[in-house]
Amino acid sequence: MVRFRRLRPDLTSLRWKIAALAAVTACLVVAAVGVLVHLWTADSIRDRAEAEAFNGVYSAMDVYRRTGTLADGAELDPAGLPAALRDPADGDRHTAYDERVDGNMGPSVWAAMRTGGPGSPVLAVQVNMSGEFYDLRRLDMTMTLASLVTLTAAAPLAVYGAGLLARRLRRVSETAGRISAGDLDARTGPTKGRDEVADIAATVDLMADSLGQRLRTERQFTADVAHELRTPVGGLLAAVDLLPPGETEDLLRARVRDLRGLVEDLLEISRLDAGAEQPVRARVPLGAVVSEAVARTGLDTEVAVADGQGAGDATTVETDPRRLERIVSNLVVNAHRHGEAPVGVTVEGRTVVVRDHGPGFPADLLRHGPRRFHTGATERGTGHGLGLTIALGQARLLGAELRLDNAPEGGAIATLRLPD
Repeated sequence: MVRFRRLRPDLTSLRWKIAALAAVTACLVVAAVGVLVHLWTADSIRDRAEAEAFNGVYSAMDVYRRTGTLADGAELDPAGLPAALRDPADGDRHTAYDERVDGNMGPSVWAAMRTGGPGSPVLAVQVNMSGEFYDLRRLDMTMTLASLVTLTAAAPLAVYGAGLLARRLRRVSETAGRISAGDLDARTGPTKGRDEVADIAATVDLMADSLGQRLRTERQFTADVAHELRTPVGGLLAAVDLLPPGETEDLLRARVRDLRGLVEDLLEISRLDAGAEQPVRARVPLGAVVSEAVARTGLDTEVAVADGQGAGDATTVETDPRRLERIVSNLVVNAHRHGEAPVGVTVEGRTVVVRDHGPGFPADLLRHGPRRFHTGATERGTGHGLGLTIALGQARLLGAELRLDNAPEGGAIATLRLPD
């Protein structure tokens, strides 16, 4: 049965944050414009109503004084007249806003004048604004609907625009991640536009160029030094063989052999860095190859082969046996040199595990991986830091995975998983 998995957007990504910011900004702008239009229109309605009431009470008073009759819409001492207009000064016109609503009447504006001296009736005119405020409510609804439609259309555009920016930034981030993982040929390449993202992309590429050039210079220097030292070290080893037997000869021979081993390790690293090495694959029994590699180290190491993968077992793996032996021997030597006994090697399926009971790998090595001439911690013993570096390089060449961990109860664990 095929199951469809619902894709959920990552709301914490920059794309959705920018889209949300654009939507919130649009909502604030729409709300501000709507409030301003509403207030301006309401003030305009009241101003027109006051002007109409002023003109109405003035005309009605003129008719009343000439004919003694009331014009249309004019009243004497009406019951609904606001209290503020019940005692206006003689000859003055006054207005008041009445917010009461009674059916279709209200709110309204009243204008009033006293017809004569004190105690005379008050002539008043009422201007109803219910129709204008009804139109105002329709205008509010129209603006709200138009704003929602506009926001609905603008939101996808904001998401699309933010997605373009996020994709460009993601491309730069992926390039930086590849460079950090060791791919010094990774480049972002030309990017559209001349904005900050393009500047960041160009800076990352420039950084990669500079870093690659420095590493190439370092690798070339290492290779040159190793090649230059190979001949004189060979001469020293031959000269030591001419010395008379004794303690001095044994000491010099050991030191020269150590120096030759260091030179050979440097040459091997330089070839791995340059990509000049190619594996020669063959089908070999994994248990037998690992047992032989451990035996050649001459160190007291227990080997446990699971699943019946003994020396005569027909189960085989396709790999380069010489490079596999190099990886296993380096891991075993590293465990004895920097760890503590007992040291054990376990072979199960396509996995080889080397375990010691020492202080374990230092945290810096677990975070950044093995680095040449860097052992990580004094408690791990002395060394050049080349053994694990070579093992990691050879594992990559074979397409295998080499993982370094610390056991919860103490000790270092190196796990080599060969590809299928």
